[in-house]
Amino acid sequence: MVRGPAIQIACALLIGMGSAQAALGQPRPRPAPAPARAPPAAANLPVPDRLTSLKMLWSMMAAVDHANRTGNYSVLRDLGSAAFQSRNNPANLAAIFAGLRERNVDLADTLVVTPNWEIAPTIIQPQVLRMRGSFPLRPEAIAFDLLFTWDGGWRLDAIAVQALPGAR
Repeated sequence: MVRGPAIQIACALLIGMGSAQAALGQPRPRPAPAPARAPPAAANLPVPDRLTSLKMLWSMMAAVDHANRTGNYSVLRDLGSAAFQSRNNPANLAAIFAGLRERNVDLADTLVVTPNWEIAPTIIQPQVLRMRGSFPLRPEAIAFDLLFTWDGGWRLDAIAVQALPGAR
């Protein structure tokens, strides 16, 4: 279990009247614009497949790693949901991840290791996806706990990352 700060944290197919009107020499009517694609109902949201889940996780680990290396947490914030953005500004994200940054914890290694899932990607409530686990690295394993919300796609809503000294 990750301890530490947790940041609260669609083709419409149109069939025209084509052949009959073309035979009569009449112009084809213009198709009506496709209706806006409604977001899937909460109960119909798919759990991302294995590859997509890993890409989501690795993307967030890369974002935290880059933010820690540069001191610029704007991109990490901008990757989040509207609620995540309203709860966090770059300065407070910098403060939340200060411990990892000050200890020079290298999160880049997490990008080439498959995680051990404590909670495999699971929809835990309507429109909320959770994934929690760790990367088995040495000398420090890296634990993570992430929440994503659906907003036309899965967007980061909460994140916790922690180095576990001495973990194997």
